[in-house]
Amino acid sequence: MKNLKKTMHLGLGLILAISTPSLSQQKIIPLWDKVPNAIENKSYQEEFRLDTDGKPNAIKQVTTPTLKLYLANNNNTKNTAVIICPGGGYSVLSHIKEGDKIAEWLNTIGISAFVLKNRLPSDLIMKDKTIGPLQDAQEAIRMVRRHAKDWNIDPNKVGIIGFSAGGHLASTASTHYNDVVYASDQTSARPDFSMLIYPVISMEDGITHKGSKENLLGKNPSNTVIEKYSNEKQVSKNTPPTILVHATDDGAVPVENSINYYLALKENKVPAEMHIYENGGHGFGLGRFGTHLNWPKACENWLIANKFIPEKEVYIFSYFKGNGEDGLHLAYSEDGFKWTSLKNDTSFLTPEVGKDKLMRDPCIIKGGDGYYHMVWTVSWTDKGIGYASSKDLINWSKQKFIPVMEHEKETRNTWAPEITYDETTKEYMIYWASTITGKFPETQSTEDNGYNHRMYYTTTKNFETFSPTQILYDPGFNVIDATIQKQNDKYVMFLKDETKKPVQKNLKVAFSDNLTGPYTKASEPITGNYWAEGPTAIYIDGNWVVYFDKYRDHKYGAIQSTDLKTWEDISEKIEFPNGTRHGSVFKIPYNVFSKLKNN
Repeated sequence: MKNLKKTMHLGLGLILAISTPSLSQQKIIPLWDKVPNAIENKSYQEEFRLDTDGKPNAIKQVTTPTLKLYLANNNNTKNTAVIICPGGGYSVLSHIKEGDKIAEWLNTIGISAFVLKNRLPSDLIMKDKTIGPLQDAQEAIRMVRRHAKDWNIDPNKVGIIGFSAGGHLASTASTHYNDVVYASDQTSARPDFSMLIYPVISMEDGITHKGSKENLLGKNPSNTVIEKYSNEKQVSKNTPPTILVHATDDGAVPVENSINYYLALKENKVPAEMHIYENGGHGFGLGRFGTHLNWPKACENWLIANKFIPEKEVYIFSYFKGNGEDGLHLAYSEDGFKWTSLKNDTSFLTPEVGKDKLMRDPCIIKGGDGYYHMVWTVSWTDKGIGYASSKDLINWSKQKFIPVMEHEKETRNTWAPEITYDETTKEYMIYWASTITGKFPETQSTEDNGYNHRMYYTTTKNFETFSPTQILYDPGFNVIDATIQKQNDKYVMFLKDETKKPVQKNLKVAFSDNLTGPYTKASEPITGNYWAEGPTAIYIDGNWVVYFDKYRDHKYGAIQSTDLKTWEDISEKIEFPNGTRHGSVFKIPYNVFSKLKNN
């Protein structure tokens, strides 16, 4: 009865069905079709170790290795992947604290995580228990690479993280990746980077964790085997870049394990970083107290610095206020919902070009040259648009007037210009709405002062020379305020139907295989029973979010969709600075944002 209080026998099917209440159920897949090196033992059953409250906090006696998938959702981006090796002295797997919770953290920084439930070394189920965990770790890395396309993974950015004895397994995978421990294909088992958290590294007496050593190597291992699995002695110039985290007061796994591995990396000129905290003891997971709480951020910074993940980005919204006389305003958001003005909602750039010297409808994108390029409406009646560029959104180039409609004498206006960069052609397409008197008589009306817009465009590589202006979109109605985003290998145009009689004044979408068109027939309205204009769109956490100006209500609204077909109004969830008008949304790196915020 005493043992029953400590453990709970569960079959594989039940194990897969149980999840901690605070965690969402994730897909779990078997690691092997046929487990290598296995001895069949029907009496050896998988168990949960229970805590004092009777809740499972670790797994033991694993016979069927699995991967638990936590896939990051980054649109159009190949994600970095990390295999997670929970600790537990090679006797159990701390699958929640050093597994699921680590996966959830990795997801927050855009990494797809894979919690490895590896076999724990045992003579009862393995012909050679010293290689059993390594077999599982190598296959986990290979499996992620084989499924890179299916899981949207960059196969050149597959790393491994390990805790305690899981750190020994991760460092073994990082130094023994060429060991042939089972029959496999030619897929590489070398991790591209390692993160070792209070790891067991050495099997040498006086420094090792005795429980891990005995469980893996047995009670009387040979000196040859001890040296082989003392991974500080197996480091070479090809060992993956590594970050190590340890506490000075670790009473279970001496900090010298990390120090000696770091020194071996340094000697072999392998990129390495080490964080040793004053306290924290052993097994602190994501942290308990004190400075070691900062280790996840240290790892994130290291991953960014080594280009394994992109730098964290912040959402920026460019907009104007009033009639656009004072120029460019900027706001920021970290979640896409709450927006806060920068520079106390004062102008970053005062307009200088055009008939009326206005800066309405400012649209900003980051181009292929690393610069931020902006176009805007300069006047109610001019035949051109404004343009400027900046490296940091603070210091701008000399403003330029681009006479994109000068060739059309009957042009009444050039409004709401937008700009999109074509990565294939390395060109920028600038597009806008204009009314040319006498054009498109079939939709001419006396409403709205007789304006009858169509979308026009020009292309440029350098903002010095421009292709001849052409029509971009004629949907058969008065159209304005188009903005275009790339979706996988296609383009989606969000646009405003400006028709007043019968009244439309709503947003619609159209699609194309090419940036310059042709675009499909406009969809049914995607906005509700209100007048909407000035759409701008961005992909956030699996949703397309479209912000727009509810201009009769004097406030901003938003809708979102996962498929660009079914839309949900989320206007009540967003918050913009008072007086925000017709803006554009884009992302900037955090280091650029920090300077912008302090400007």
